[in-house]
Amino acid sequence: MADHLLEVRDLSVRFHTAHGVVNAVNGISWHLDRGETLGILGESGSGKSVSASAIMNLIDTPPGEITSGQILFDGQDLLKATDEERRRLNGKRISMIFQDPLGHLNPVYPVGWQIAETAMAHGVSKTDAYDRALQLMQRVGIPDAKTAMHKYPHQFSGGQRQRLMIAMALVLKPDILIADEPTTALDVTVQAEVLSLLEELQEETGMGLLLITHDLGVVAEACDRAVVMEGGRIVESGTPRDLYHNAQHPYTQKLLAAAPGKGEMRSAENGRQPILEVRGLTKSYGSFDALRGAEFDLHAGETLAVVGESGSGKSTIARLMLRLEAASAGSVTWKGEDILKKSPRDMAKLRRQLQMVFQDPTQSLNPHMSIYDIISEAWVIHPDILPKAKWRARVAELLEQVGLLPEHALRYPHQFSGGQRQRIAIARALALEPELIICDEAVSALDVSIQAQVIALLGELRDRLGIAFIFIAHDLPVVRDFADRVLVMQRGRIVEQGTVRQIFEAPREAYTQRLLAAGLDADPDVQAERRAARQHLTQTTGAPA
Repeated sequence: MADHLLEVRDLSVRFHTAHGVVNAVNGISWHLDRGETLGILGESGSGKSVSASAIMNLIDTPPGEITSGQILFDGQDLLKATDEERRRLNGKRISMIFQDPLGHLNPVYPVGWQIAETAMAHGVSKTDAYDRALQLMQRVGIPDAKTAMHKYPHQFSGGQRQRLMIAMALVLKPDILIADEPTTALDVTVQAEVLSLLEELQEETGMGLLLITHDLGVVAEACDRAVVMEGGRIVESGTPRDLYHNAQHPYTQKLLAAAPGKGEMRSAENGRQPILEVRGLTKSYGSFDALRGAEFDLHAGETLAVVGESGSGKSTIARLMLRLEAASAGSVTWKGEDILKKSPRDMAKLRRQLQMVFQDPTQSLNPHMSIYDIISEAWVIHPDILPKAKWRARVAELLEQVGLLPEHALRYPHQFSGGQRQRIAIARALALEPELIICDEAVSALDVSIQAQVIALLGELRDRLGIAFIFIAHDLPVVRDFADRVLVMQRGRIVEQGTVRQIFEAPREAYTQRLLAAGLDADPDVQAERRAARQHLTQTTGAPA
């Protein structure tokens, strides 16, 4: 008998690139036992996903190369297994779910067929495979699973697609499930449901769960042990409680220090004249109301956070305010003038005062334009802002303002990390010297230390330049640290609004209480309290927490 269900010994992986050899994983060792959840914690580039890919034999060789080590599964070295042996193991005894389910579900096949196909590829009959697919879709909480079997991936929400990926991974009852960032960018309530589902399924099957994440709260909520990776190496390991209360390595300490939700809450100032007044804002699509009668004010230099689950209407507010979509009813008054009644010509002039930073800078930055062209494009559209002779110096100044270097202006978006691209998007928004910036999930997918840097940058710009922010987010600890006031949205309506302290310390609505209880905290003791609060809310309200 093997000592452990899965054991990685001295694993090293490198990649040959045009710029030389990149050592992605450097001599790491860890183990996973049956029924245990092991977290691999680290930021982008730490090597955590590469090590998981090595287990599943998903590393392209070349350019990748496994230079040393063993991966022992039930005592067998997977690195010495034949392709036929790996095909028998992958999916059947070792399975994996990925961060982006939409990118891993085939868009042209019904989801029921895709789940059943996994079983049929390993010799299960068509009838049995479809029966098993239906049972699993019901088990993971897909509504009306019998009908949903015939739907396509785009017809499901993000949380439902992740549940479908889990069903596909579990169709053959594997011994090990590898979950690579399974909850990143999901709403807090959906995130809590997915983690709870994985825990329940693990208890039912006894499988070992390898959970790859950059989120300290996920480790505190779901893991028995964790290893911390930096630069391809394991720098520390232990239980979540040990790592939180007694971190030894500077990198672990840095991650913990960057975790949001621990700072002083801001005090909203009263008595100022609003610069933005929204009244009765509504958006209907036929008989469906995406937004119903939204009303709120915003003051100069204030940060108003908008929180709620997917489909609650958060992003709809942003699109209507900027006239990216036409409102069905209501008014958006900016400094005494209704934006919704402005002509296209007047609206074009106004856009220099109102800017937006989107969730995914990879998609919002043109890959064919240099950073200089991306930022200076604002002055091409609004030539009265700055003479062309001063563009280069101003681009350099903006890049330095967001923590980048002037020489970065000559590069292209793909040459930067996700956090750096988001900084470039912020620099582009600042080029027009706006008075309001709308951030639509602008930091949701960033590593915790990069997220902390971007939030600190936005706070500095707010305090120094007097910029107001509408901050759309599902990450409640970030909202707690950054916002002055909070709007809570559910199904197209604002159900509660107040100062950060009012919302976080004395929420009135059960829905707000449920959102707060579903949030994750890096402290395992706090997380245990929130788990108990979720269970209490479920028992008292009957609604899932």
